[in-house]
Amino acid sequence: MPLTIINSIASWFLKKRIDQIEEFVERPHEVQERVCAKLFEAAHNTELGKLYDFTTIRHYDDFANRIPISRYEDLETIIERSRKGEQNLFWNTPIKWFAKSSGTTNAKSKFIPVSEEALQHCHYKAGKDMLCLYLHNNENSNLFKGKSLRLGGSKELYEENGTIFGDLSAILIDNLPFWAEYSCTPSSKVSLMSEWETKMKAIIEESQKENVTSLAGVPSWMLVLINQALELTGKDNLLELWKNLEVYFHGGVSFVPYKEQYKRIIPSDTFQYYEIYNASEGFFAIQDRNASDEMLLMLDYGIFYEFIPMDTFGTNKQKVIPIWEVEQGKNYAMVISTNAGLWRYLIGDTIRFTSTRPYRIKITGRTKHFINVFGEELIIENTEQALKKACEQTQSSVIEYTLAPIFMEGKSKGGHEWIIEFSKKPTDIHLFTQVLDDELKKLNSDYEAKRYNDMTLAFPKIHIARTNLFHDWLKENNKLGGQHKVPRLSNSRDFLEVLLRMQ
Repeated sequence: MPLTIINSIASWFLKKRIDQIEEFVERPHEVQERVCAKLFEAAHNTELGKLYDFTTIRHYDDFANRIPISRYEDLETIIERSRKGEQNLFWNTPIKWFAKSSGTTNAKSKFIPVSEEALQHCHYKAGKDMLCLYLHNNENSNLFKGKSLRLGGSKELYEENGTIFGDLSAILIDNLPFWAEYSCTPSSKVSLMSEWETKMKAIIEESQKENVTSLAGVPSWMLVLINQALELTGKDNLLELWKNLEVYFHGGVSFVPYKEQYKRIIPSDTFQYYEIYNASEGFFAIQDRNASDEMLLMLDYGIFYEFIPMDTFGTNKQKVIPIWEVEQGKNYAMVISTNAGLWRYLIGDTIRFTSTRPYRIKITGRTKHFINVFGEELIIENTEQALKKACEQTQSSVIEYTLAPIFMEGKSKGGHEWIIEFSKKPTDIHLFTQVLDDELKKLNSDYEAKRYNDMTLAFPKIHIARTNLFHDWLKENNKLGGQHKVPRLSNSRDFLEVLLRMQ
């Protein structure tokens, strides 16, 4: 079948989904209530369903009062039973797959259940919606005349007690229908290679001859792949290698530190960047407009959302609210109940609503990745924006960074200590630090108050990292590729001290 016909058919099919998306945009509360009811109906006869008597839950208040907020540690015992083959514990259909996930600094792995419903009605549905929304906004797209270069995790799949675990991307690739292979590069065989550095070369070798029209993957690792591809092929930019490239679907880490580097490598005013928000626990949001930095919260994927205002998070005044009570501009921790049997699960991400008609969000950080040793309440969104401004004013580029507190000792003041790896270093590191500090004051009034006259926080201390410092740490900890990322902010100095020893 000619590629032009395939492109037309695929575009027509995906655009049909727009009507359903418009339904939850117009009636979000009704759709979310319907999702919640379906979850109870599906799981009422499971062990947890009987424990919390799902059959008698009639309203949101019943749900909120009866089922506690949970973290992975609270669910670990029942998940381990499921991994050993027990069924009907927290979801009514068999759980065969578990997405292996670990915290950025914690070596202990999590095994997130992935049901058939989650695969089909959340992850794969979201993949189609991502394309649907892009095509809806770009009617002249030729996306399906070429292939998508996908960069997933590098872990193999393992089987124990009749269940299978591995990186989520490996699970998704392994379950894709056979025809999906024709629209993607590299092949599943290469995508699932376990050794990351060998895999990168294999991807380039296999994909450089293809007509690649889109990219999909985590910005930090995609940038590594692109730079290697340019070096090996001798091209000056990516459009010399793939002239029909038109969009990059990215997620996993903030795009802010990488955007200018991508613009240099892909020199085109018409090239599009589309952000997505997905995790092992589910697929949550997709950018729904060109040239936007907001994402539409997808409300019909079998996930019921709740939120905890961060100004009360972890306190005895903590309050959990449904989506119809959120406010624009506030920072929230996200809580999910899913069609894989996670009930009121605290995912660990923080988001901010940029709009409530429709519900659009930005990711602001992690509940564990912030600094508040001195009451400064510094979050990742603050540091990303401040770094962007410092790079703009000093013509520099950042690859990776982390920061931690300098604790007060005796009469010495506290502070923040940074390690930053640059792809292009600033000629004046003091000016860079000054701009960074000034921007953080503008963005965060608590930080500004603590920095006033150096009363609590001293001027930031920055170390310029040696080349490949963060890469070497990731490699030593078997975290190269996939969704693995560098921890940005911490109230502890543990990670910072490890890096300082590796300098």
